[in-house]
Amino acid sequence: MPTTGPSRTAVEIASQPACWREAADTLPHHRAALPVRGERVAVVGCGTSWFVAQAYAQLRESGGHGETDAFAASEFPLGRDYDRILAITRSGTTTEVLDLLAKVRGTAVTGALTADPATPVMTAADAVAVLDFADEESVVQTRFATTALALLRAHLEAEDALPAGVRTVAQAAEDAERAVAEPLADAVTDAEQFTFLGTGWTYGLALEAGLKMREAAGAWTEAYPAMEYRHGPISITGPGRVAWVFGSVPAGLADDVARVGGTLVADSDSGADSGAGPGSGSGPGSGADGSDPSTSAALDPLADLVRAQRLAVLLAEAQGQDPDRPRNLTRSVVLSVPAGEDA
Repeated sequence: MPTTGPSRTAVEIASQPACWREAADTLPHHRAALPVRGERVAVVGCGTSWFVAQAYAQLRESGGHGETDAFAASEFPLGRDYDRILAITRSGTTTEVLDLLAKVRGTAVTGALTADPATPVMTAADAVAVLDFADEESVVQTRFATTALALLRAHLEAEDALPAGVRTVAQAAEDAERAVAEPLADAVTDAEQFTFLGTGWTYGLALEAGLKMREAAGAWTEAYPAMEYRHGPISITGPGRVAWVFGSVPAGLADDVARVGGTLVADSDSGADSGAGPGSGSGPGSGADGSDPSTSAALDPLADLVRAQRLAVLLAEAQGQDPDRPRNLTRSVVLSVPAGEDA
């Protein structure tokens, strides 16, 4: 039965600017769960939360706050020494995360970010930051994941450890308002394939954009570090296919996309000093809204992820799919046996 209004997922996507601001405002209540300057930290999660962990690990370490690694919870290297293990879990029930927290109890300080205070993670970790204002009804994660990263960015900002050029959460929220409101270009909405690219902390965002498109719309998407694009992924780019870069575009990449007839989307700036700006290089590149990225104001990459989320919903609906009920997915993965064990 067709919906008569926007999907629940679309409503949650549109609420992200407000959620990011609330995360920054409530930071003082969450500090016990967050890393201390100088700690050696591992950040873990599953799916979307793992990609957020990767983005944060890059930001924290490059900002000088401390050595930081990111792992899928099921792949954590038990026996490796860390001062703190920080888990990201929207549901608070994910089997792999809870199993890991149980295994490392007493060997390191543990913290968690979650959306639901009535779940097992509340006692599994030493301290928990509850972002219940960003909880979701949707199966596909959008606002909880980005709000968790906004909180972690706000913490780095407060600790004077935000990497040079990376925008404040307040600025990112302003950009997200644009990302929610501006229309998406036909060259993007009509494309048949998407390759998402990122550098440094934005590589995690590229991975998440690809996952979102697959989850909500079943779209053909891939994601790579931007400098790996020429090492194979460029082979599938062509007319009707998009190369979407989060953050600065490596020198010459725009020309390479143009040469093979692809569409370049490059409308964000990571703040990294890569020697190239958003949309640098010649060729028919465009922002996701159809603008010329060399002249339009670049978005914060997290705000650019909001555009990819919107695109995923739009494509799902265009195919007659319900983005609130994606195929083969549940809100949380709860296994009948502990992770890593045979039934």
